[in-house]
Amino acid sequence: MTKVPYVAIEGPIGVGKTTLARALASALNFKCYEEVVEGHPLLKAFYDNMEQTSFQTEMFFLTHRYEQLEAISRDLQAGQSIVADYHIFKNKLFAEQTLKKHHYNKFTQIYDILIKDLPSPNVLVYLKASLDELLFRIKKRNRAAEEHLSADYLKQLVQSYEQWIPAFKSQHPEVVVLEIETDALNLADNPEHIHAALNLIQKHIQQGVSQ
Repeated sequence: MTKVPYVAIEGPIGVGKTTLARALASALNFKCYEEVVEGHPLLKAFYDNMEQTSFQTEMFFLTHRYEQLEAISRDLQAGQSIVADYHIFKNKLFAEQTLKKHHYNKFTQIYDILIKDLPSPNVLVYLKASLDELLFRIKKRNRAAEEHLSADYLKQLVQSYEQWIPAFKSQHPEVVVLEIETDALNLADNPEHIHAALNLIQKHIQQGVSQ
């Protein structure tokens, strides 16, 4: 059965998710959904003091992504192809890393209620990069909210993704997962690199919508 394309792009902070999502939307006439980063009311405080602000931050992201998923659901029903620069499944990954156990348990209960019956992507693109490359890219883009983002936190995040992706594949065999190493790619400034990545994704989209 052919399905409407819904591509989610995932990976650690600074890996190039939004850049690739925008390029894919432009090239294939997909509607692009982006997670809130610029102007996030809690993000800087979160990186400054995760212990005090983690629950509020994770709940903010969860509710915002839930609202976007409802909009994505309506678009898919109308036949609109979608690309998003995140996947809501990762909320648990971040929450497990940052929340205390009792907060995580509450978060999980709310998460399970919210995502029930909401759409999942046909294709998940997982962008990978080394810690040094991620730190370089984060420094280069110079976002105020990420000024105090620690290398230790980013390292833990990369490790969490590496554990999460195999589990995701096992739990969601219906989703086509494409892994792309980006250390040697300049998705921000090199059109040839963008073109190569888009060609690869397009092949997997055909697989994802037909299985």
